[in-house]
Amino acid sequence: MSRHEPDQSALAKAEVLTEALPYMQRYAGATFVVKYGGHAMGDPAAARDFADDVVLLKAVGINPIVVHGGGPQIGAMLKKLGVESTFVGGLRVTDRETAQVAEMVLSGAINKEIVGWITQAGGEAVGLSGKDARLVIAEKVRRQEADPNRGIERNVDLGFVGEPVTVNRAILDTLSASGVIPVIAPIAADTDGETFNINADTMAGAIAAAMRATRLFLLTDVAGVLAKDGALLTDLDPAKIEALRADGTVTGGMIPKLETCVTAVEGGVDAAVILDGRVPHAMLVEIFTRSGAGTLVHK
Repeated sequence: MSRHEPDQSALAKAEVLTEALPYMQRYAGATFVVKYGGHAMGDPAAARDFADDVVLLKAVGINPIVVHGGGPQIGAMLKKLGVESTFVGGLRVTDRETAQVAEMVLSGAINKEIVGWITQAGGEAVGLSGKDARLVIAEKVRRQEADPNRGIERNVDLGFVGEPVTVNRAILDTLSASGVIPVIAPIAADTDGETFNINADTMAGAIAAAMRATRLFLLTDVAGVLAKDGALLTDLDPAKIEALRADGTVTGGMIPKLETCVTAVEGGVDAAVILDGRVPHAMLVEIFTRSGAGTLVHK
């Protein structure tokens, strides 16, 4: 290569930008709700990559809203405090002491850590929970499970576990219009002021629907929805998802994630994506390239 020829790596980067341009134009002004969770949260390098990605989205005119989980961190703190946890249907049974620990970990340590990563990446972020500005009003979750001894359904009290009833989008609109990235902890109160812990996927889905988001991203620690042969299923709709559940392809923790995606797209979100948050810049690959990443769920 002569000294007058352009560097090949620079040309490759230019090609990437050229490919991304129509997607940047398509999504300018759109709202993306990103649920950040899984084991990627415990990896500082992955956290920095995530923060860089979110700041880049804001820089190109997309309005990201981050909703985070923290189950492993809550579990670690409860263990440190000597508090035992039980689960029903994947949801933690939460007594008052556990609810207080969850709020401390989610609204305190984790929320502010994510705000700090985004700030270090050059963005402006504000940490919130559903309790701030009455962002989310919750109600107690009611669950039933089969009683194998009696052959009937019985009610299960999950304690201070809630689900969103209403979302007040005004504060999110104000923050986004001011160039600020909202970072939301899945804690909210009911109309009586009682505090509830909310599943982060459910919280993200409810916020995405209220915002009429263009995309809901569920960043987790799997590649997406896998077929029985291990192949990644890249395009699903509610009918296909029901068939996958019926034939046993989709099981375990993927079922509630897909339920969140279906509820979101039926509630006004254009599409939802389940993808691996451990893969560097997987969200950018999904948004700005033709190949995409993860599993896209749409109506």
